[in-house]
Amino acid sequence: TVALVALGCAMIRQCHLNTCPVGIATQDPELRRRFAGEPEHVVRFFTFLAESVRHELARLGVRSLADLVGRWELLRVRDDVVTAKGASLDLAPLIDPAALPAGRARRCEAERNDPPPPDAPTLDDELAAAVGAWLEAGATADLRFAAAVHNGQRTVGARAAGLIARRFGDAGLADVTCTVELTGAAGQSLGAFALPGMRVVVRGEAQDYVGKSLAGGEIVLRPDDPEAPGVIAGNTLLYGATAGALFAAGSVGERVCVRNSGATAVVEGCGDHGCEYMTGGTVVVLGPTGRNFGAGMTGGTAWVLDEDGRFPLRLAADSVAAERLSGLGREEEGELLALLERHAAATGSLVAQRLLAEWPAARGRFWRVLPRVPSAAGHPGGESVPVERPEAA
Repeated sequence: TVALVALGCAMIRQCHLNTCPVGIATQDPELRRRFAGEPEHVVRFFTFLAESVRHELARLGVRSLADLVGRWELLRVRDDVVTAKGASLDLAPLIDPAALPAGRARRCEAERNDPPPPDAPTLDDELAAAVGAWLEAGATADLRFAAAVHNGQRTVGARAAGLIARRFGDAGLADVTCTVELTGAAGQSLGAFALPGMRVVVRGEAQDYVGKSLAGGEIVLRPDDPEAPGVIAGNTLLYGATAGALFAAGSVGERVCVRNSGATAVVEGCGDHGCEYMTGGTVVVLGPTGRNFGAGMTGGTAWVLDEDGRFPLRLAADSVAAERLSGLGREEEGELLALLERHAAATGSLVAQRLLAEWPAARGRFWRVLPRVPSAAGHPGGESVPVERPEAA
């Protein structure tokens, strides 16, 4: 952004309209003629920025940014900025040299940190080779593939899904199962495009885009410590998914199930914009959500556990409406209970187990969220019911 400003951007914020008055974000030849930016403008800005940094380093008595690493004595806690959150913030671990574990390096000490070459074998290659050999042998028995995984190993399962699709099409595996068991922190797009019969189970955590374009497979995320699940996956889970299921025994990031059109998901909390643009499928959130839940949602169903009674304030009320589970029938309640039981069985979730154990009391804390304007295909849940908003604190 700042580089664009150096080139003349006036921050009009209409880049998407093709009407940029200074000729930057537009294809209109008349407007493009107004562009007065030069490469030298950007060079000059970053030169001044670098000189400013050098002045600050000199003021601190160091020669480079690298020399600042680990210099706790140069930090101080400001006592002139007091907020409710700041008053409870303990910064001692950041400014106390004793807080650094013995033997822990202060900086990356490797000479270089280059990524592996493009043709280096990956975990996805290993999995694809195993699945390819299994398919060539007739795939007459279940396949189990187990491995450790780290966050540099992305899109694990995508090539295997392609091999299965080439043999069986979108129907996937009918009579056998391909189970991938991973331990560690999976990289982006874990289980992308997974088809029916594919099952990806991770003991650990995963990054963004888990189950991207999921097409019938099942993904299970279990924490290392069931007693303290915390955040178990990143942003934009089940992006564009059409079928299948995700069970995550922990909270996840923003935009979970964006553009989901048929998959099922159970997570234990999510960030902002949950179920954004969703057109189908079922999502269960067993924990707090961020703001703008259900924005642009035109189909599907979401069930949300509301422990603090504030979920209605986080709804995108112009797109969706909510109603209490306690006002619905046995069929809807049975649908939610079945998903809780599947989640508990797949992940060992203590949250799901607790809810099932105290179900008569827990059922009153659930909302069902439906779109206000159903898609052209209609919605099995009928018309939405306006939400009851609590008084703002």
